[in-house]
Amino acid sequence: MAFDGAYLPILRPRRGELTALAHLTAEEAGRVTPIVELEPDSGLLTMLRELRPRTGTMAVDFGQLPEIDAPELFAGRMAGLGLTLIPVLRPDESGPRLAAHGRAARMHRRRAVLRLRPHADAGNPAEADAVTERLLRASTLDPDDVDLLIDLAETACSAHATEVEDRARRVLRWARATPWRSISVASGAMPPNLDDLPTDRPVAVGRLDARIWARLGEPGVGYADYGVTSPVRRHGVQHHRQLPTLRYTTESDWWIYRWARRGGRSDDRCHDLCRTLVTSPQWPAAGARFSWGDAEIARRARTARGAGSSASWIAWSTSHHIAHVLRALPGP
Repeated sequence: MAFDGAYLPILRPRRGELTALAHLTAEEAGRVTPIVELEPDSGLLTMLRELRPRTGTMAVDFGQLPEIDAPELFAGRMAGLGLTLIPVLRPDESGPRLAAHGRAARMHRRRAVLRLRPHADAGNPAEADAVTERLLRASTLDPDDVDLLIDLAETACSAHATEVEDRARRVLRWARATPWRSISVASGAMPPNLDDLPTDRPVAVGRLDARIWARLGEPGVGYADYGVTSPVRRHGVQHHRQLPTLRYTTESDWWIYRWARRGGRSDDRCHDLCRTLVTSPQWPAAGARFSWGDAEIARRARTARGAGSSASWIAWSTSHHIAHVLRALPGP
């Protein structure tokens, strides 16, 4: 097992995230393996025809779909789009579903991701051994076919971060005994709801997930996170018209820009937001060249036309976030 400088963002199956993946540079695409959490009726395949990720490879988590939905069928359709599928194995999936994941993996590159949530799936090394033995046996895959993703889920506050870090260290000691293809650690600290944050001024939200990974200091361990979204998925929430919002990643924080200023026109609000951002201390020295998303933000700072939508704001934020993470990670 060797760290290859890869980054595994866990993303929603939405137009915003896929737009960011479609605009990666060739260098970025070579270091990103996106993990997309399928949702019922998400229309992911339809969007992939329009927004083909430059990575060419995508890990797909079927955990929220009924068992009747076959990973092999999805794998075949992705192959028809010229994309490579990496199935995600979950401990709570049935034997038949795991066997289907194994067949889907062998249709492509014989590679899978094992998503292990220590807080929910295995409380001690013996339980973790039993869980992984079942998953590998049912999928008929070997450890060196599998990227182990240790998903620590939500890191809600600084006090909780210490507990999460301790758990990560214990799981990593266990994981080192198996010859996995790779090992990565994921967690997320973005609040699930930003509606209560102040508007018309940037607000810092600590990137506790990134701080945990940095403090671990474990050689050969890869980085994963939930992009610019929360690991807490809010299902069934009433949709409402959003204020222009950017989630702008820096080394220690996300800076949340929610803009109600300049009256009722979304174009004017977004223009004012972007002008504020590009003149702020958070704006990188590379400016619009930092990422595709930053170029889009800079363009909106120059003109009030084309404010975009909530999907656009997530796309720009995700694009900048991926570029920032890759610059911060050590190379292969």
